Amino acid sequence: MGIETEYGISMPSHPTITAMHASGLVVNAYAQRYLPAADRRAHWDYLPESPLRDARGFDMSRADADPGQLTDEDLGTANVILTNGARLYVDHAHPEYSAPECLTPREATLHDRAGMMVMAEAADLACRIPGSPSILLYKNNTDNKGASYGCHENYLMSRTTAFADVVRFFTAFLVTRQVFTGAGRLGKGQEGRVLEYQISQRADFFETEVGLETTVRRPIINTRDEPHADPEISRRLHVITGDANLSDTATLLKLGSASLVLGMIESGFLRDDDFTLIDPVSEMHRVSHDPSLQHRVRLSGGRSMTAVEVQSLYLERALEWVGSSPDPQTLEILRLWEFVITTLGADPMKCGGFLDWVAKLRLLEAYRTRDSLNWDSPALQLIDLQYSDIRAEKGLARRLEERGRLARLFTDDEVKAAERCAPESTRAYFRGECVRRYPEQLAAASWDSVVFDVPDQEQLVRVPTRDPLRGSRAHVGELFDVDPSLADLLRALSLDEG
Repeated sequence: MGIETEYGISMPSHPTITAMHASGLVVNAYAQRYLPAADRRAHWDYLPESPLRDARGFDMSRADADPGQLTDEDLGTANVILTNGARLYVDHAHPEYSAPECLTPREATLHDRAGMMVMAEAADLACRIPGSPSILLYKNNTDNKGASYGCHENYLMSRTTAFADVVRFFTAFLVTRQVFTGAGRLGKGQEGRVLEYQISQRADFFETEVGLETTVRRPIINTRDEPHADPEISRRLHVITGDANLSDTATLLKLGSASLVLGMIESGFLRDDDFTLIDPVSEMHRVSHDPSLQHRVRLSGGRSMTAVEVQSLYLERALEWVGSSPDPQTLEILRLWEFVITTLGADPMKCGGFLDWVAKLRLLEAYRTRDSLNWDSPALQLIDLQYSDIRAEKGLARRLEERGRLARLFTDDEVKAAERCAPESTRAYFRGECVRRYPEQLAAASWDSVVFDVPDQEQLVRVPTRDPLRGSRAHVGELFDVDPSLADLLRALSLDEG
């Protein structure tokens, strides 16, 4: 699993500079600081990508696709591979951090946090360039002027799982999980013209239940069938409904609860359950628009439940499925899920130390009370934005953390290590070590391949990494421990394959 996040970008002192140009400055500034010049020649390997393949059994034609869907084209924008296995690049005029593949929700949460710190440093480095504009980055999802940018989760699933079951059992989960994944937003509607508070920044931008698009006609269930693994064995579920969270706790619960629900779907455990919503898109909006959490979604058979009650049902089934002896990380997720759902059901404001939308709402209400402000006050709109500023000295979420009012799950040392080193449990370890050790010979890389320009060989050498678990520290660590030359590494890999 892993998270890819597009960051909001602003150049308040240079309004004529394009977002794409400023995003390029951010990415390149970080590359120039931490990657040797030889390594910056390495390209992203677009060859394995297939963004128009649909899980429903067909490929969309390129002529019919929105330009934003053509993510397999090299547009010449800034694009680098980091030593921690992540990808830092410009996507849709935003700087994006695609975290490396991780094996557990806690590991993926750590690397999402590391990505935010990489972005904060990258923006700071870009601002120090002589003649560069002041560049501000926000971990949010909308400019409140009609544009939305994504924080996408990715989960590897078994290819044998019927996609219809994903739609059947996962839709209601995504619609109702906003109660703990929402980042909070002052503004309703895609352009935010109604100045009232809602739970999610993404909810108003979803217009259909199932579809391939990610930037237009956004669907609750995305059907992109681009596994970045062996397509005969795996599919990657591309989840685009989530908000970009500043809270480690919200991110951990977002990833962990989704993983458990997808596990139940894969195993067929939910076969006899009915989570069918009458109008998922409408309910997506209505759940977000009700911070009191009293709205009741309509389910089949004439039933109605609050979003918290629906989440309680998923939790009950997960507890049954896991049984009496879960592993420690699964137990952590189950206990956190139960605590958050129980607390939200009793008093949502008591989740202010854990959930972004509640923490932000408490800030806004405190300012409203202190200064007798209405919701249309520009001061409140500034606070809404400032919460997601990723600068340590300016971002309100980060200042809450510093004061112990928003929980953190990782130490500074753990985050710094994740900024430089890949997770050891997946193929990201191999990719990251290749970036670190062979910068002059690295020609390209992607999630499922590493490409070398080997001296004295006419053709590039592609090392496939289609199995996400091969290339882990346990698998190739001994090869790297002897500090091999590239020729020795490729020879050893060839023998290993044999």
